[in-house]
Amino acid sequence: MSRAKLAILGGLIIFIGIALNSALFTVRETEQVLVRQFGEVKRTVQEPGLHLKLPILQDTLAYDNRVLSVDPPAEEMLLSDQKRIFVDAFARYRISDPLKFFQTVNDEVIFGNRFGNILTSTVKEFVAQRSLEDLLSDKRNEIMQAIRDSVANDSKDFGIEVVDIRIGRSELPQAVSQTVYNRMVTERQRQASQLRAEGAENARRITAEADRQKVVIVAEAQREGQVLRGEGDAARNAILGESYGKDPDFFEFFRSLEAYKETFARPGTTMVLSPTSDFFKYFGNLEGGRNRVTGRQAK
Repeated sequence: MSRAKLAILGGLIIFIGIALNSALFTVRETEQVLVRQFGEVKRTVQEPGLHLKLPILQDTLAYDNRVLSVDPPAEEMLLSDQKRIFVDAFARYRISDPLKFFQTVNDEVIFGNRFGNILTSTVKEFVAQRSLEDLLSDKRNEIMQAIRDSVANDSKDFGIEVVDIRIGRSELPQAVSQTVYNRMVTERQRQASQLRAEGAENARRITAEADRQKVVIVAEAQREGQVLRGEGDAARNAILGESYGKDPDFFEFFRSLEAYKETFARPGTTMVLSPTSDFFKYFGNLEGGRNRVTGRQAK
């Protein structure tokens, strides 16, 4: 075979290879593809795998078929109770109709801007009808569901499916936060002062009741003590009187011993008495007869 024929054959093979390469395209599991010809969409391919198109004349445009997100910047919004808060809302969506998506917004950047504006304006509309307490309570889920339904209705021409809309962050501006914080501190201080005052009042009441009970208990104890002492003294006197009647000499001796005990129990006691005093009559004789000090017979 001549060199000219080989060159022609080689060129033909290269041309066929280039044509086949431009006629084949791959659709991944995470993609959906539009086949365009001169800018006009001819068909939509959503099945993954290897597909054919007209070489050179047709091109492809791929869109992600996974769940995507739009997260516009946080906005300061006015609530129904005239409080201002920063709200950071975000949305999750999926491109359900790539042809309609291409015809309305063309690409995801343009869609993000338009959809972000719709999301922000809808959030403002619904948040303006609510109070801060609603946003911080169980009603928050109800508010987000209403926002989701409204945004889904306003964006149905984009060829998307709104999966979810959430308010990620809702906080007060710094100045308002400081005002609220100061108000909370004041309220807590007022409650603390009230509790301290109530505690002090209870303490005074309990102390007064305890003091009253103490006085009553002490007075009752003293009364019972006096009664018992009186009964004891009466019993003692009765016993002493009975003893005196049985043995006057022993009773006199016992009384003298008691006197000695009380007198000499205190150390350093000084007494100036006559040796012949009856106080010492039992010192020389247990019977009180002869006093050893004087040597005379006791009477």
